[in-house]
Amino acid sequence: MSSKIYSSPAAALEGLLFDGMTVMSGGFGLSGNPESLIPQIRDSGVTGLTVISNNAGADGFGLWMLLKTRQIRRMIASYVGDNKLFEEQYLSGELDLELNPQGTLAERIRAGGAGIPAFYTRTGVGTVVAEGKPTEVFEGEEYVRETWLRADLAIIKAWRADPSGNLMFRRTARNFNPVMATAARMTVVEVEEIVPAGTFDPDCIHTPGIYVDRIVLSTINEKRIEKLTTRPRSENVQ
Repeated sequence: MSSKIYSSPAAALEGLLFDGMTVMSGGFGLSGNPESLIPQIRDSGVTGLTVISNNAGADGFGLWMLLKTRQIRRMIASYVGDNKLFEEQYLSGELDLELNPQGTLAERIRAGGAGIPAFYTRTGVGTVVAEGKPTEVFEGEEYVRETWLRADLAIIKAWRADPSGNLMFRRTARNFNPVMATAARMTVVEVEEIVPAGTFDPDCIHTPGIYVDRIVLSTINEKRIEKLTTRPRSENVQ
């Protein structure tokens, strides 16, 4: 079997990128962003991208890079945040946006990985989210039908991987990354550490290697904090 491990982020994406493709990009806010792979997509020059992600990064970081270069045509997301560039491009009509409730977005991706074309949810019933979508009544309650999400490519970030692609995530980075790994034709993962085969306890594997096509060591591990909120230390805390 050929190795899943690639020498650089550029090598890991070689032959996978094309204009008009759909890309899933992991992360919640700035936690778990594929920091090393996004700049390589930018440098490739591909355009007309549809990007599925919880959000589009923050000023100067994450998917914001692809907004700045006008490589993203459409975003399927659940959170705009303080991304002023995202806001400007959407309000000007330059960027198409499909805004999803966050749980619905996660479930649409999970459904894509599980081979479930559609499902029903109460979230969004009676709002603009439900406009143009079929509804049905179950046990006296109205539900709206949502469809799966799938992609040509998923770029995700994990903490550790073994040579087979089995993955472990750390804390909040275990957000949209695991489900996205299951819902794309090709999954490329950047990791902070590659460990020898047999290192992982099977019960501790978050994403099985069958979902991972290519692995590369991260070249960027900035892990920027989008909003730092602190409180004064209590006098009683030693």
